[in-house]
Amino acid sequence: MNRTLYTLLFHLGLPLVLLRLLWRAWRAPAYSRRIGERFAFDLPPLRPGGIWVHAVSVGESIAAAPMIRQLMTRYPQLPITVTCMTPTGSERIQALFGDSVQHCYLPYDLPWAAARFLDRVQPKLAVVMETELWPNHIHQCARRGIPVALANARLSERSAGGYARFARLTAPMLAELSLIAVQTEAEAERFRQLGARRECVEVTGSIKFDLTIDPALLARATELRRQWAALERPLWIAASTHAGEDEIVLAAHRQLLARHPQALLILVPRHPERFAAVAELCRKEGFASVRRSQGEAVGAGIDVLVGDTMGELLFLYALADVAFVGGSLVPNGGHNLLEPAALGKPVLSGPHLFNFLEIAAQLRDAGALREVSNAAELASAVDALWSDPAMIELMRNAGLDVLKANQGALERLLAGLERLLR
Repeated sequence: MNRTLYTLLFHLGLPLVLLRLLWRAWRAPAYSRRIGERFAFDLPPLRPGGIWVHAVSVGESIAAAPMIRQLMTRYPQLPITVTCMTPTGSERIQALFGDSVQHCYLPYDLPWAAARFLDRVQPKLAVVMETELWPNHIHQCARRGIPVALANARLSERSAGGYARFARLTAPMLAELSLIAVQTEAEAERFRQLGARRECVEVTGSIKFDLTIDPALLARATELRRQWAALERPLWIAASTHAGEDEIVLAAHRQLLARHPQALLILVPRHPERFAAVAELCRKEGFASVRRSQGEAVGAGIDVLVGDTMGELLFLYALADVAFVGGSLVPNGGHNLLEPAALGKPVLSGPHLFNFLEIAAQLRDAGALREVSNAAELASAVDALWSDPAMIELMRNAGLDVLKANQGALERLLAGLERLLR
């Protein structure tokens, strides 16, 4: 399939795209707003001539934040436009940057929508986070002489196989990229084999290692635990959970409560549209629970705090003694393991970590990560850590060492972007 056929199929599929948008709006009403932006209509006022950064959703927005802050510092004369595809990503961008960046949704990958968007923004440089590749957007940039960098790029063996099946579409698209800053050499070779220009592929490492924690965050967390009279309570977090995982986590917590009656779980669903359902699940399962968004007191009788707020995940991690990272007990590929590690927390996950194979391997080999497969193993791992402060300290130091050993990717990426801006 080439780009012309892809574009035709995209146009023919627009009714399905709109139906999916309506379905998502039914589940999460925020999807019903700003629909015009998805077709490059009703865009907010945008100063042209700066840097455009695309981060598809929440995870990519968080990963992009240190890079965006550095770009703002190094090029204060250039407006930064940050796009995403989801309401949660939009909320995160606005929470992180407020009015210091320009923001809208990225229009769908239709040639006329991409052209309208680029005619408004007129960027000197486009930076796409991870592997959010849109053939028409990239081609419209190439037609205008706008260099496109793929930052913190990832490409699993499975994804590479998928791209290879559409080589007539993906090879020309990858050849139009000016910089592909990949996390590992294995991924670099996959991009080269798919058609990327060899001189444009650089191994820079993962910028997710360049995570800095504000010491005030840990101090605030300690103070809140003091207010809850929970400094001595065993406290763990299950973060970024997906459908099918919450039941496993709650079953593990029930086992932990049998051994540690004062145990407290912070349960944080990945997607806001699931907040209410997870809170209801806790109630149905018989747990005394409160929701973070409602500001209710977390007293001694509370078993579960549902983390149903946006932009607080690092703070919620800071509250806990042990962190389980979701998206990994179900075959979703996992989520960022480095955030709890950077906060000095022992990290637990399920076995499905195909989105973070390299990071997971480093943490596992260092002794900072333990993998579990079911509720019994999860409960046992948390219990073992609560019973062994020395092991908590070992895992904490191992995680911090892995982060320290891998930092520097952000500087390498920024050097590549500087070359393109020249």
